[in-house]
Amino acid sequence: MSYRFMRILVMFDLPTLTSEDRKEYRNFRKYLIVSGFLMLQESVYSKLVLNTTSANLIMEHVRKNKPPSGSLFMLTVTEKQFSRMEIVVGDKQSEVIDSTERVLMI
Repeated sequence: MSYRFMRILVMFDLPTLTSEDRKEYRNFRKYLIVSGFLMLQESVYSKLVLNTTSANLIMEHVRKNKPPSGSLFMLTVTEKQFSRMEIVVGDKQSEVIDSTERVLMI
């Protein structure tokens, strides 16, 4: 079986005007973290997946857990495309996993 590592990028802009909005924001952010997404930037999260089939399944789960209001964007890119991302301002942070050496194959 051939694996083609991909990244799912989830970008969102959620309202935080009311306490209910803030609660929805916290719950969605917590869902992403528990699901294995890593924060790249504020409101931009990334997850490494094996192939398009698993990416589609995870994206469907994100759709089911989306907040009722606000904007949510999802994008899939190959690991090769993701690795070509250029950091223009600031330093590369060690918290961002940019290699597949820790991926466990079952």
